Amino acid sequence: MGLMDRFKAQRELHAAVKTCGADPFGVKIDKILSSTEALVEGRRTILCGSNNYLGFTFDADCIQAAKDALDACGTGTTGSRIANGSYHDHKALEADLADFYGKKHCMVFTTGYQANLGAISTLAGPDDFLIIDADSHASIYDACKLGSATVIRFKHNDPADLDRRLGRLADQPGNKIVVVEGIYSMLGDHAPLKEFVTVSKKHGAYILVDEAHSMGVMGKTGQGVVEHDGVLGEVDFITGTFSKSMGAVGGFLVSNMEDFDVLRVSCRPYMFTASLPPATVASVRKSLAKLRANPGLMDKLWQNVDTLYHGAQNAGFAVGKQKGPVVAIHLTDPALAARAWRALLLNGVYVNLALPPATPSGTALLRCSVSAAHDTAQLERVVEVLTRVGRELGILGAPAHAVAAE
Repeated sequence: MGLMDRFKAQRELHAAVKTCGADPFGVKIDKILSSTEALVEGRRTILCGSNNYLGFTFDADCIQAAKDALDACGTGTTGSRIANGSYHDHKALEADLADFYGKKHCMVFTTGYQANLGAISTLAGPDDFLIIDADSHASIYDACKLGSATVIRFKHNDPADLDRRLGRLADQPGNKIVVVEGIYSMLGDHAPLKEFVTVSKKHGAYILVDEAHSMGVMGKTGQGVVEHDGVLGEVDFITGTFSKSMGAVGGFLVSNMEDFDVLRVSCRPYMFTASLPPATVASVRKSLAKLRANPGLMDKLWQNVDTLYHGAQNAGFAVGKQKGPVVAIHLTDPALAARAWRALLLNGVYVNLALPPATPSGTALLRCSVSAAHDTAQLERVVEVLTRVGRELGILGAPAHAVAAE
């Protein structure tokens, strides 16, 4: 067998998807025009799949902060913080995030993926148990593979099943760490964190919440679902990313755990990866400061969520039960979903195409993401194009309805 032969199934799936007329996973952006528009294949296109929830990628203050840091500190650190040291803003950003969440400690990682990879694989030892939501992000699953703990999955967003799984471990030695997400990136549904915290504490388990898609989106001040559900003080660890609401790249881990800083010399993804460039750190610090100074930014985001979510729902599309910045349109046929994605792009609307086996329950999705930077006319245009494409391809015709986030 040749080295690449084991990828035959993936090659065939990819080839089948590209029969829609383009490669949904290789779109080339000719030119970024703003937080919400770009030139794609020479067409002015509305970006409705970028996760740029607060529109900070083109914020003038964030850009200026990055430019100033670029002039002062250069393009990069060229090494890890363990080897090359921490710049002032690395420490300052960690202090900012710890203060934002009301926690004692924070570690900043180079990506959000690495935050989960490093935190989860390091915290759980060979005698411990990781109990994870079945629909967890790839970074969580990969952390489980990198680590040495026993991994147990429970049914998606099901506190009763979590209770049963933890109950079966009652007589087993070792720490139990429950891992869930605030908002799930594909379906856009929210975790019932209050119930998860209650169950975890009942069984003496620790709980880690990944707020990648909910930081800057939910809660009175933007702390995420932990704030929205009133459990910020009860969760043991929070991870997140700067590549969504903060408009940049990077990740973090915050906690009140004693001896937290030992992770800096134990966590391999932190120790052996070059640290974030100063320009990125500066832009994230500015984004976080702007969110804290004006949490009303989220009001505009949620107004836009209403426009797209209800517009798609009223047109007859099957959308999730819970509203959020991820609006996932459910389709049963992957080939049809690919054709719809292509038709949207040809009409100046870019969304994400998500297909089995990467999607929960094998559902094909047109995954839309909403930004506070979108204006109402743009989102009404997205709904208009979605509706026209849906009719032309025979997707619409049934009454508007919502589907459960399975």
